[in-house]
Amino acid sequence: MVAQREWVPESVDVSVPSMARTYDFLLGGAHNFAVDRELAVHVAKVMPDARSAARVNRAFLGRAVRFMTERGIRQFLDIGSGIPTVANVHEVAQSMDPECRVVYVDKDPIAVAHSELMLAGNDRATIVHADMRDPDSVLDHPETRGLLDFDQPVGLLMLMMLHWVPDADDPWGLVARYRDALAPGSFLAISHVTADGQDESLAEVTDLIEESRSADQLTERPHDRVVALFGDFELEEPGLVGCAAWRSTGRGDISDTPEMNMVIYGGVARKP
Repeated sequence: MVAQREWVPESVDVSVPSMARTYDFLLGGAHNFAVDRELAVHVAKVMPDARSAARVNRAFLGRAVRFMTERGIRQFLDIGSGIPTVANVHEVAQSMDPECRVVYVDKDPIAVAHSELMLAGNDRATIVHADMRDPDSVLDHPETRGLLDFDQPVGLLMLMMLHWVPDADDPWGLVARYRDALAPGSFLAISHVTADGQDESLAEVTDLIEESRSADQLTERPHDRVVALFGDFELEEPGLVGCAAWRSTGRGDISDTPEMNMVIYGGVARKP
């Protein structure tokens, strides 16, 4: 308990699950509480391969970052970066070019606290504590402006984030504000949960999250509604697909359960 208290900010309510911490647990991380693990266990009972879906999305992140870096992107903005795990954006990008700069953004205080620890001593990566629903607080933050030059192309990542924004909060208008801030030649990567082709287990997972009293509630969307999030950006091949199918390179990118390869859409688009 002493070790746990050292990394728990006083503002955190450990009686209510966080989707960032639940996702951390599904990826095999240790920065989560009993309430997060309990929710993950319930999710796994109705969707036994939920861990596989989380792994497939994480693999998509790595491929998207490598794709952008190969096309000249040297600065990244990762919205809703979550609790640090393996193959983070700065690790992937800086392994290809140490000059790459990365700004992480998250509203979860535990994600922020652990990102600060991980990034200590790395002057080309930082974490901003902000809510993605307030673009000005992200884009105009001194840490953001200190590392990113918005007159040059940026790689913007919004992975496993926009399905937590309900239709009433207009996620399409929200993403447009971020897109408008980017220079031509920038890229946008999105991954998003969908009910397309899924059985009733996803609806059960949605109900479990609602019953958990988490502040994050899931809104799965069909293909056309997710495509609309890219606005007038031009989707790169193969378009918006199950994220396991987006330029996969081997078995590590793909789940053995076909449904888990399709439960999360993934795509990358370029600003003309």
